[in-house]
Amino acid sequence: MKPSFWHERWERVEIGFHQQQINAHLEQFWTQLQLPLGQRVFVPLCGKSHDLLWLAGEGYPVTGVELSPIAVEAFFAENGLSPRRWQEGVFERWEADEIRILLGDFFSLESCDLVDCAGIYDRASLIALPPAMRERYAHKLDSVLPAGIQGLLVTMEYDQTVLDGPPFAVSEAEVRALYEPVHTIELLYTRDALAEESRWRERGLTWLLEKVYRLTRRQETAQNAG
Repeated sequence: MKPSFWHERWERVEIGFHQQQINAHLEQFWTQLQLPLGQRVFVPLCGKSHDLLWLAGEGYPVTGVELSPIAVEAFFAENGLSPRRWQEGVFERWEADEIRILLGDFFSLESCDLVDCAGIYDRASLIALPPAMRERYAHKLDSVLPAGIQGLLVTMEYDQTVLDGPPFAVSEAEVRALYEPVHTIELLYTRDALAEESRWRERGLTWLLEKVYRLTRRQETAQNAG
């Protein structure tokens, strides 16, 4: 899956992954991370998500990273924000109030870009990537996240033979294989989502689960990785 795939999705406004409402799992489970107010949160592949506004409104400055300039411009314009913009390294930085978005490729991130982050929220990043890229994504996070960072991860599980992604099905076994070498993982919640998501039934699915995990990066592993 090349960057051009996502550029074309935004150009064609094929953005079914964009949610018009704040994610219910974020609202319900964010406090379980027990992050002190004022701690910065990293949101990878953030698009123009309203979740950025919710986090900032709850007292958590946000750093997002997004490949599409259309998405970044739309986020600030649609929310009435007037961002400051400047080039810093390989990223164009857009900032307004407590929200910062790095316009560029996630895989170009360096540790210095996230050094002030204490939390990570992933609703639409891991499930947006095919299997080979998910492993690369997890390894990249391992190389750039600070020690002790807390994370909230939302995934989907369904029969991938019935429906192609994205969003892709990511099993609990895969989550643990990707993250347990570096993180402590706790499954917080499992929801049978098919009853409330008729669009997925219409596409042929007979079962669909949403799962919410809390990830805590172990201090000693993070220090060794660095």
